[in-house]
Amino acid sequence: MSTDHSPNKAAQLPPLALIAGPTASGKSDLAVRAALATSGQAIIINADSAQVYADLAILSARPTEAEMQGVPHRLFGAWDGAQGCSAADWAAAARAEIAAAHEQGALPILVGGTGLYIRTLLDGIAPVPAIDPEVRAEVRALPVAEAYAALSREDPERAAALAPADTARIARSLEVVRSTGRPLAAWQADLTGGIGHAVSLRPLILMPDRAWLYERCDRRFARMWQHGAVAEVEALLARNLDPALPVMRAIGVPELAAFLAGTMTEAEAIAAGSQATRRYAKRQYTWLRHQPPAAWPRIVLDNSSSDTLIEALLRD
Repeated sequence: MSTDHSPNKAAQLPPLALIAGPTASGKSDLAVRAALATSGQAIIINADSAQVYADLAILSARPTEAEMQGVPHRLFGAWDGAQGCSAADWAAAARAEIAAAHEQGALPILVGGTGLYIRTLLDGIAPVPAIDPEVRAEVRALPVAEAYAALSREDPERAAALAPADTARIARSLEVVRSTGRPLAAWQADLTGGIGHAVSLRPLILMPDRAWLYERCDRRFARMWQHGAVAEVEALLARNLDPALPVMRAIGVPELAAFLAGTMTEAEAIAAGSQATRRYAKRQYTWLRHQPPAAWPRIVLDNSSSDTLIEALLRD
């Protein structure tokens, strides 16, 4: 992520606070406390790919009105589940919300753990043209082994960088080279739309102890089950949406759907949902450890004062 600035230049740019971290790490609570410390001069903007969907208030752990404590929250529940929210979609909406916050003289505070969202907003996105529907259908119909063999012939550099069983990335890479005549890497070399160069970023990455985090994931999923998650998924399933939509593949949805279909017991569904949450947290943890710039502070919550963290986010 190319977000470094010289001190003089950064001081002249509008501020953007960022609280990133794995699920259940305490990001939302810290963001609200930071916003309250600005005396009403902050707006919290969601950067979590599940919390964007209106259908998943409970399963995505979206902050309640009480938890928001009167602080303005943006892009939470902003997408209907029938419409997938891509990283590009979210980044465009986030840019608009950040600009609006700056116009109001407020500090925008990004909160979330979706690395692709954060990277797209700060660095931009490859300007790949729309894929020819016939090409997409043809590629997506291929078994992964055939798709990988084709990619090895048509874009060997990309194929070498992917695992042979990485269905989604193989299909994407193959459809790009077939539809545009250029490999994905060529498009990615020309990122557009990033705002990292235009803001004074104040990043903070929460990296709590893993055992502590996984225990929180388990407790939270059990709480979700007890407080309406089953009814939430039942209502979602009643919409008969395309199973390939992101909202249908969100953490917890397949497990609760299996329970509602009678193919899992309550105990099995809770165990499976908790395990899926922990695995997701592990993937986020790995991404946040290695992908953002080394200069971004990584904080172990129980070793740091919340007041100190808030001061870092609000520094001039």
